[in-house]
Amino acid sequence: MISSVGHSPPPFFKRGPAPLAQLFFFVSLSLALLVADFRFHTLEMARQGMATLLWPLQRVAYLPVDAGTDLSDYFSSLRSLKTENEDLRRRQLATANQLLRQQHLEEENRRLRALLDMRERQPAEGRVAEILYAARDPFARRVIVDKGSHAGVEAGQAVIDELGVLGQVTRTYLFTSEVTLLTDKEQAIPVQVQRSGLRAVLAGAGVGAMELRFLAANADVQPGDVLVTSGLDGVYLPGLPVAKVIKIDRDNSFSFARIDCEPLAGVERHGQVLILGRRVTPPLPEDAVSVPDKPGKGAKIRKKH
Repeated sequence: MISSVGHSPPPFFKRGPAPLAQLFFFVSLSLALLVADFRFHTLEMARQGMATLLWPLQRVAYLPVDAGTDLSDYFSSLRSLKTENEDLRRRQLATANQLLRQQHLEEENRRLRALLDMRERQPAEGRVAEILYAARDPFARRVIVDKGSHAGVEAGQAVIDELGVLGQVTRTYLFTSEVTLLTDKEQAIPVQVQRSGLRAVLAGAGVGAMELRFLAANADVQPGDVLVTSGLDGVYLPGLPVAKVIKIDRDNSFSFARIDCEPLAGVERHGQVLILGRRVTPPLPEDAVSVPDKPGKGAKIRKKH
């Protein structure tokens, strides 16, 4: 239709770019953002800001779930409280002698360390946190706790519960932190066999499973052995319980044995955890000096005489 002034009327709807061009533009933008965030962590601040803004909404969304859980726990605990109290009283009477003996042994151990001029282990401060929920990635074993950078939590801190090592803080936000469990396939921890003192590397193998790697087929490891932290990584304090050996496959056709373990801590259960502070490397003794051995060689630490 031709208008009275000789021009065609404008279209009823205004059309923009073609749909294929829009799809190509947004796909390219998404790939560019993914590559930039993976290589240069450009979106880390935006991610932390978004997590801070969404924190109140997450708490409000979880209020019905928390209320239902608390109500269910209340009614279920009333029926077993009396039986549990009686069992605890019997255990307390049965272990009273062991507790008194333990205090005596600890005092004797302290005196022996002082006589042998051995440095006592440095105490590590801790913060109690509660596991809120599991991370959204189904291929990773991670949980979110309710303590973040405002509570002094930093990435790299060890996380334990009442039974043993649970994992390590890998990412912190303002009010929450992300904890990678020991069963995650990307997680590894140096351990030591408590019975024999053999050192090894324990790695995650999926849901509720772990694997002791790089040990010879004739290594001194038996089913039922308890694995504790060796402290060689500088993250975990030495002597913390980690896992128990449940199965050993010794095949002479392979260089290493396949050793399956299960964690001692409740890595797959929700509850309260303890976030340990960073380990502080003890300073060198005052009577130690750095003396070069030979030109071009590293210096050795020797004591003054």
